Amino acid sequence: MTMPTPRTPASVGAPPGWAALIDAVRDAGQYPTRAEAERVTRIVLSALGGHVTGEERVDLAHALPREAARLVAEQVPATRPLTAVEFVDSVAARVEGATAATARWDVSSVLSALPALVGDDLVRRVLAQLPPGYALLFGMAELTSAAG
Repeated sequence: MTMPTPRTPASVGAPPGWAALIDAVRDAGQYPTRAEAERVTRIVLSALGGHVTGEERVDLAHALPREAARLVAEQVPATRPLTAVEFVDSVAARVEGATAATARWDVSSVLSALPALVGDDLVRRVLAQLPPGYALLFGMAELTSAAG
């Protein structure tokens, strides 16, 4: 077993913990219980895991708490990228009684918590792999390249 390399003295090498991630999602989504925030987090990260590949998937897994990393890393890569709307719809299909609006809220609550935990640079790299429209789900402005 190898020891993780410290990233900052405060973290002693460990990414932010699962509890901190769940608390961030609970706050962002205003969920009444930690259990509900945890359920939503598991569903959204599992859905995301199939759509992030290569180095970005590895880096994302390393930056997330172990339990969240496992949710991302264990997913089979998707056969085709989903648009942001299709991604939200796929999450809605996994949540009993969800509507497109509640699924969009759930997705945004989880994904918008990630930049603070993993860093904007990594999120931008992940977004570069995904079809347009995901940035808003991560709580970031959608960047478009200028025609020139």
